Amino acid sequence: MTTSSQQPQVQKTDEEWRAQLTPEEYAVLRQAGTERAWTGEYVDTKTVGVYECRACGAELFTSETKFDSHCGWPSFYEASNEDNVLLREDRSYGMLRTEVLCATCHSHLGHLFDDAPQTPTGDRYCINSVSVRLQPATTS
Repeated sequence: MTTSSQQPQVQKTDEEWRAQLTPEEYAVLRQAGTERAWTGEYVDTKTVGVYECRACGAELFTSETKFDSHCGWPSFYEASNEDNVLLREDRSYGMLRTEVLCATCHSHLGHLFDDAPQTPTGDRYCINSVSVRLQPATTS
């Protein structure tokens, strides 16, 4: 996990982000929005591969750590590399949560909860589908 004081490696203006991302992607990735539960394309996906940041392409999670949490969003029990995600305190909506951001571009991904005792880490990275893109593993 990286610290929130670190500057993003990928920096763009709002206009550049808006030109690159769809309105829904921009609302979630750049304005910390949330897609509606059970609507994301990766909620039930079982495809083997790597989940990358939809804004900058950085590797974030692998399918090996994805699990069925039944929360309405794709869930992972750990990042592919702890340096690839940034965690920071989120006190929005009158509650205390841990926000998950891409460490490379500081785009909003979702939230981290410690309510998954069925996983090896006990953690649940609750991630918006619109924040990531699955790169399926190639078969040889």
